[in-house]
Amino acid sequence: MKVLAKYKHAVPSIIYGIIYMVWFGYLERNVKHYKLIHVALDDYIPFCEVFIIPYLLWFLYVAAVILYFFFKDKDDYFKCCAFLFTGMTVFLIISTLWPNGQRLRPFILPRDNVFTHLVAMIYSTDTPTNLWPSIHVYNSLGCHFAIIKSRHFKQHKGIRLASLVLCISIIMSTMFIKQHSVFDVTTAFIMAAVMYGLVYHSDILLNLKHNLQNKSKRKPGPEIL
Repeated sequence: MKVLAKYKHAVPSIIYGIIYMVWFGYLERNVKHYKLIHVALDDYIPFCEVFIIPYLLWFLYVAAVILYFFFKDKDDYFKCCAFLFTGMTVFLIISTLWPNGQRLRPFILPRDNVFTHLVAMIYSTDTPTNLWPSIHVYNSLGCHFAIIKSRHFKQHKGIRLASLVLCISIIMSTMFIKQHSVFDVTTAFIMAAVMYGLVYHSDILLNLKHNLQNKSKRKPGPEIL
């Protein structure tokens, strides 16, 4: 029971994860008509299959950051999850109200190698719809912010630099393997900037969390007659 109490902060994340996957899965299966996203700069970005590596590393990056803070620091964990989950919810709402998609993917992959095979695998499992803003970009920024703002990494310049390089590589990968338009990337940056201010330059969310925790811990005193 003590172990369950110690890690009870996992419950909201698990519930949200289930809701997100169900909602996203529904959108992926039911988008038939969508607004085409394209800007002129997209046509100048070449397809480069080697960027599939950082694109796939995104899954490990996000999971590793969340798990680290889950076990290491509840406040950092809360800030990270608040950042990520808010943006992911905005993404779901946008995809529901304004279905969107792109036609940037090459009809025929220009080369035959292990990287293009990985790209083809991604193409086959992830439809070119529900793209705006890019969650790959937004969550990468959120994870990097969580690392550089955490007191646990203040003295670890190597980790902070590695996180920055990986974050930039992932952002570039979304455009070089033609998964996202520059528009998706730009709007993800804007949304991340807004959330950065709310989560890391304001104590509103953290104070709300602590107030709720304190209220739950208070026990009513004896009634005075």
